[in-house]
Amino acid sequence: MARAMKVAIVDDEADMRQSISQWLALSGFDTETYASAEDALKVIGPDFQGVVVSDIKMPGMDGMAFLKRLMGQDSGLPVIMITGHGDVPMAVEAMRVGAFDFLEKPFNPDRMTELAKRATQARRMTLDNRALRKELADGSTIIKKLIGTSPAMERLREDILDLGQADSHVLIDGETGTGKTLVAHALHAVGPRASKKFVAISCAAWSEDKLAARLFGPGEDGALPLVEEARGGTLCLEDIEALPNALQARLLTFINDQGVPPETRIIAICNSHAPDTTLEQVLRPDLFYRLGAMTIVLPPLRTRGEDILQLFTRLSEQFAEEYGCDAPQVTAQEAAQLLQAPWPGNVRQLVNIAERAVLQNRRGSGSIASLLMAENEASGPALTTEGKPLKDYVEAFERMLIDNTMRRHKGSIVAVMEELCLPRRTLNEKMAKYGLTRGDYV
Repeated sequence: MARAMKVAIVDDEADMRQSISQWLALSGFDTETYASAEDALKVIGPDFQGVVVSDIKMPGMDGMAFLKRLMGQDSGLPVIMITGHGDVPMAVEAMRVGAFDFLEKPFNPDRMTELAKRATQARRMTLDNRALRKELADGSTIIKKLIGTSPAMERLREDILDLGQADSHVLIDGETGTGKTLVAHALHAVGPRASKKFVAISCAAWSEDKLAARLFGPGEDGALPLVEEARGGTLCLEDIEALPNALQARLLTFINDQGVPPETRIIAICNSHAPDTTLEQVLRPDLFYRLGAMTIVLPPLRTRGEDILQLFTRLSEQFAEEYGCDAPQVTAQEAAQLLQAPWPGNVRQLVNIAERAVLQNRRGSGSIASLLMAENEASGPALTTEGKPLKDYVEAFERMLIDNTMRRHKGSIVAVMEELCLPRRTLNEKMAKYGLTRGDYV
């Protein structure tokens, strides 16, 4: 579910604290009040899960000193300052120091609510971005995001751990939606450059002139070119197939000038090329061989067997928690349909299906089958032409059923045995077969 944001109200006047708190509480905010800046600082630290509303004129530590302390420990914390009549110059100074906005007494309560909404939205985005950066800097966390027990995913995780330690440039290829950008972050995070910068740019998102300036300089307004910003770390070039020929030549020169081992590692991601062409035909041969010294090709979702059901289960549980409802239960027929679908959009498409399935389930209407049928109408045949053996469907559904039951009962073996009517030995054997361990559910 969405992170709950607090509003910390700091004012030495009890009546003012109470009136602001009551109004914001009526508007749906979770408020907490403090009579002094000193008291508030005992609670409000870096990554505080909320925003601050503070008076400027207070005994002891005044609002300006308080603001500077807050900005010193977390410059991304929104602070709304309340000023008295005629204190506008002080409010302007507060904005320069880093205040989110200010209100002049007497203020309109609706204006306070509006500012609090904007501030909490900004804070949520800041904290989410920090969490994402922290996650992307933790190699083990990223590896865990590459969910799946299929042989293809086991090999992919092993390749990431091996290639992550190397210095050579890497080329990542694969169908759209397979998670190539996530793999690029993982390669950086598990290697010796993890503490250095990871700088990414899409070669398809800019005109040739602007892309040249962004990559090699001179950047706009004195901005550092990306080849310099990424020095010592990783430069990730997404949509490498869209890199114009002239810039391919400049990139090759940059690579050749670095020597061995390269100071800056390049990870190139190919996101689309014609089915009847290879990336070797799209890029200059000399650049292709420099970038493709190490190559990772991500497996399409349709080839990953029971990973499809495992992913769908995890994703639907995450969305159910976010939307505050139950996850949909997958029938045997729906499990077979999920396994047989062609998934042209791969994991990205599965994410969309899982979210829509949860929303449908919340409304008490629709089915997974109807969602897949709608996808079929938009993207082509609903089933793969090659099919799969019945044994694969049975085992995938059995694994999903045990996994779901273990999750609902939080790892209680007895409860799972009773619900599935399985002897303990049989349950243990099946859990071992499917790589399920009780500790993952407790």
